[in-house]
Amino acid sequence: MSNNRFLIAYTLIVFTIAFIGCKQKAELEATNKYSNTSVKNIDERVDSVLKLMTLTEKVGQMNQYNGFWEITGPIPKEGNAKMKYEHLKMGLVGSVLNVQGSVNVRKLQEIVVKESRLGIPLIFGFDVIHGHKTLSPIPLAEAASWDLKAIEKSARVAAIEASAVGINWTFAPMVDISRDARWGRVMEGAGEDVYLGSKIGAARVKGFQGDDLAANNTIAACAKHFAGYAFAEGGRDYNTVDVGTSTLYNVIFPPFQATIDAGVRTFMNSFNVVNGIPATANKFLQRDILKDKWQFNGFVVSDWGSGGEMIDHGFAKDLKQVAELAANAGSDMDMESYAYVAHLQKLVEEGKVTMAVIDDAVKRILRVKFELGLFDDPYKYCSAEREKTLIYNAKHQAAVLDMAKKSIVLLKNNKSILPLSKTQKNIAVIGALANDKNSPLGSWRIGSDDSTAVSVIEGLKQYTTNFKYAKGANLITGKASFIEELKINETDKTGFAEAVELAKKSSVVVMVLGEHGFQSGEGRSRSKLDLPGVQQQLLEAVYKVNKNIVLVLMNGRPLAITWANEHIPAIVEAWQLGSQTGNAVAQVLFGDYNPSGKLPITFPRSVGQVPLYYSHYSTGRPGPKDLVFWSHYMDESYKPLYPFGYGLSYAKFAYSNLTVNDADKANIKVSVTITNTSKIAGEEVAQLYIHDKIASVVRPVKELKGFEKIMLKAGESRTITFTLTNKELGFYNNDGVFIVEPGEFEVMIGTSCNEGLSAIFKL
Repeated sequence: MSNNRFLIAYTLIVFTIAFIGCKQKAELEATNKYSNTSVKNIDERVDSVLKLMTLTEKVGQMNQYNGFWEITGPIPKEGNAKMKYEHLKMGLVGSVLNVQGSVNVRKLQEIVVKESRLGIPLIFGFDVIHGHKTLSPIPLAEAASWDLKAIEKSARVAAIEASAVGINWTFAPMVDISRDARWGRVMEGAGEDVYLGSKIGAARVKGFQGDDLAANNTIAACAKHFAGYAFAEGGRDYNTVDVGTSTLYNVIFPPFQATIDAGVRTFMNSFNVVNGIPATANKFLQRDILKDKWQFNGFVVSDWGSGGEMIDHGFAKDLKQVAELAANAGSDMDMESYAYVAHLQKLVEEGKVTMAVIDDAVKRILRVKFELGLFDDPYKYCSAEREKTLIYNAKHQAAVLDMAKKSIVLLKNNKSILPLSKTQKNIAVIGALANDKNSPLGSWRIGSDDSTAVSVIEGLKQYTTNFKYAKGANLITGKASFIEELKINETDKTGFAEAVELAKKSSVVVMVLGEHGFQSGEGRSRSKLDLPGVQQQLLEAVYKVNKNIVLVLMNGRPLAITWANEHIPAIVEAWQLGSQTGNAVAQVLFGDYNPSGKLPITFPRSVGQVPLYYSHYSTGRPGPKDLVFWSHYMDESYKPLYPFGYGLSYAKFAYSNLTVNDADKANIKVSVTITNTSKIAGEEVAQLYIHDKIASVVRPVKELKGFEKIMLKAGESRTITFTLTNKELGFYNNDGVFIVEPGEFEVMIGTSCNEGLSAIFKL
């Protein structure tokens, strides 16, 4: 009889739980009664879901897991994969990353929607950094285009492709201002300048998110890494960051603010400490600045495992304390630390984390899911038909080719060796990278396929068959991998003799040298900035027998190529240009496209100069001076090899008639006339810089505050006008207050940060 009572009681409990679950799931489905996505209705829908959730389910929304099993295979039966699978069914996962493919995404989404109590859909994240299947140039290269419309279009193409394979959230753009070329992730951002970086960050957000985040071909963007990540000491990734208040407010923060103005929906915090506090647990950054001062209403995700890494920092004793510190500081979602899912509920019960903190984080996450339209249709990103038709789309290939051409920077062209004639005979092409279809794809291409780039050799074949190729030397030995260290060829020169012999017989030599695509990116810092391996020796060996060399550089960071600048007549910075690399390079070399790129980052003469950037302070002892007591090096120039904003064209441009109209102090007009003095059409990027001569907080010697890219026909002149407002003329003081001070300003407009016309005005 007692056994029967137990069975009856157990059955009633199960039935009651099931009834309540069905009732609340029905209530959740009823929240979709609003057909529009206005802010008011989304907030109401978020609240209606939140009130149905248990504390356990709320914590689940704050938990993100990496992909963990072959989704079309058997259900995991043991270990970590089994735990994650069970957590999916229990509603203990709010997001997954690194899962793609319409079939895979749909299957995971079905598990959560159909089997968890409330069926709250997942958001699927992925590193869509510079394209998905079809790859654009690396972000640093895109920045060299100074073409905001092209950069936005590049992100739009990436979003269309990523969303076609089930992804609805990218961990981009990286808007860290990068001033140390040793840091590998310099390739992932827009370079060293605050103004340019802010404009590009906003453009990429608009490209990813489009006009309607609820459309099935847009994805949520993520501004990263908040904050200061690129200021790692020694340029060593993940290293300590120590910056002053002025740098924080005037250099590090503005690009992040620009992404908020552009509507970015998520932020990612960073691995580093700021003022001794890890960013993941930094209340000043995440609550005081981001959520309170800037009123950001999206959510913050940690970087991979950055919560758990606070133990290594010496800031937390265990994962339980990690969860307490990170949640209270405003880190809403935990990426692969397992801290929240294991400990947050207990911390709330102990009173160490309030329910208000949990509710705030969950509401932010739910809001983005509603904005993406996932509650209305959890499977909207799971169309196998879209996946088939949008990958390797011809229009997308054309778009990334356009982006690649615009990203190339002509660094040197003595005696007008370029462009090459299409009828030129006996061209030698030398260098392992010239025939490489993998390296040009860059570091962040985990959604694409290896060896799918158009090689330089393949691109040249579209123009001429009058060339022969010799590798010269291998760049790497062994396999190239995203997660393993590359082995660089430091000794093997067996191909030198063949390359030198070919160069002797050739009228011109195109040498394609630089870094492998996996020599830059996350975890890939370098202590040297020269050509890796035996490439410098190869270059010098060829130069001895043929000085008519065009050096094509492929790299993910500035390189110290002082010897090449002194000896090689033509140098082309081609970065890592993605899927259409070879076609873009060939079009520039043969003159079908007139290069227009400008450097978004300074190139040093030697690694000893870095960090090196144009918008530095004067110091109390600027120079040069006759005596030794001024800020300089004894063994190297203090000047860069190539300055920020520098880049040549096959056309020539002259600046004249600089005028300043400061009658209206709130809208100061600065005009200049630009003339194409050559016989061919070309694009020029006119750059406006200011210097606030005397300020209550010392200002840099020069700051970019405007630019315009214009096309001029041969002999054509055009007058352009910039407007300087308080936004351009002010700065943040050490209390974080934006101020505009009266005084004397110098303004300069020119072709780079080091060359132009200048004038003075008073505010």
